[in-house]
Amino acid sequence: MKTLIIFMLLCCTTSEIQAKEMAITFDDAPRVANGYLTGPERAKRLIESLSQHGIHQVTFFANSKRLDDEGLKRLNTYADAGHFIANHTHDHPDFNKTNLKVYIENFLTAHAQLSSLTNFKKLFRFPYLREGDTQEKRDGMRALIAKHGYFNAYITLNNYDWYIETLFQNAIKQNRLKDHGAVREFYVQQLLSSIEYYDQMAIKYLGRSPKHVLLLHENDVAALFIGDLIDALSAKGWRFISLEEAYSDEIAQYQTQQLLKYNPGRIGEIAKDKGQNKGLWHHSLDETYLKQQFDELVQKSGSKEWK
Repeated sequence: MKTLIIFMLLCCTTSEIQAKEMAITFDDAPRVANGYLTGPERAKRLIESLSQHGIHQVTFFANSKRLDDEGLKRLNTYADAGHFIANHTHDHPDFNKTNLKVYIENFLTAHAQLSSLTNFKKLFRFPYLREGDTQEKRDGMRALIAKHGYFNAYITLNNYDWYIETLFQNAIKQNRLKDHGAVREFYVQQLLSSIEYYDQMAIKYLGRSPKHVLLLHENDVAALFIGDLIDALSAKGWRFISLEEAYSDEIAQYQTQQLLKYNPGRIGEIAKDKGQNKGLWHHSLDETYLKQQFDELVQKSGSKEWK
């Protein structure tokens, strides 16, 4: 009987450590769309692919400066499909280069323009994840967010998908791509690698895999390959949850007291507070590395107009 109890406890502990759950979020919506896909095409593909893979509710963090007719229609398209819209400032300022007063005005402008949208949620994500490089900035925004009933929409799974998008669009313009599958594999493998890295970092410092929040951007590579990423993650045992459920994790209440000029995300914050100073960013979060890897992919693919 004692052996059975020990075995059951070990199973429960192992299950908790190995539990892999994540919420998917998209920043910078409605992002400029003047490349491979138009804005409406991007939205259509994203919505269809998410739905086909059983993801019926994600959150789009929006910049209100993009609310021209097409941008507003795109956000409404996401909201009408059941997805949430949240605050990502008016024009995506870098907090390290912006004083507190101007940054607050930027936040409030976005709030005024976004809060009337269907499915708007009082969630705020700092552009570039930069939460203040001085105590005045950090504490000022923490107080403002609380005053207006917002929640700091932290992430745990970081990556440079936005730069993969840049490489992709440049290669399209230069007619250097022919292999759809190679680009898809590149996107999926780079993201998988960073996701597993941060999950292992979490297990190291928390003793478990928390409810994760994946940072992506509303761009063409996401629209084209999000379904493939979901399939790859599912094959590795990941389960997809709502952002609300993700923020029920106890790390949602964590606040670092350090001033971080560059923020690696919640798991990186915890790791740094526990003494880790190197490796807070996965190696793929580097433009030089990604360009080298992507160029090798393009060379192997040959030169032909993208179909």
